[in-house]
Amino acid sequence: MKKAYIPLILLVLVILEGLAINLLPKEIVLSDYLIIAHWVLAFLVYITVYYDEDDTYYSVIYAFIFGLFIDVIYTGILGVYMFSYGFVVYVMNRLRNLLYRNFYVLLLLGVIAFVMADFLIYIMYSVVGITDMVWQDYLLRRLLPTLAANLLFLLFLFPIFKKRLIRWSEEQLEQGN
Repeated sequence: MKKAYIPLILLVLVILEGLAINLLPKEIVLSDYLIIAHWVLAFLVYITVYYDEDDTYYSVIYAFIFGLFIDVIYTGILGVYMFSYGFVVYVMNRLRNLLYRNFYVLLLLGVIAFVMADFLIYIMYSVVGITDMVWQDYLLRRLLPTLAANLLFLLFLFPIFKKRLIRWSEEQLEQGN
């Protein structure tokens, strides 16, 4: 049963991402700022840092699967989130192997992940013609507010999931041996 916890949490986060806009104050929603919830990606960063081992890629597999779910449910183009999340989480997995696992590494990888993923999504949407936002507007009105909001969510998750993911990872290793 414990193997189902992580996919269930990710599934709940996919659903909650669609409701995230309702949680924001009307002043922000009606303003020129665009805040995109990357809650699945935030949890994938936790999986990368605290659950995956040096030779496991659970976070990358989950990134592709749940990125595809986001594409199917919320976007009109398949593969944008799947590719972006999969690629970004793979890079985070490689970077994590170079660094010690702690809170500051989590924050650093979170910032890198949110910026890379959102930028890749912006580039793909620009190429396809879905968005025509100029670079300066994208940076000030979408990337920075999105980064700030998702970092707050990443910090919110810390006391809830850090110890659980470490424990689940240790249990996974014990079962494998």
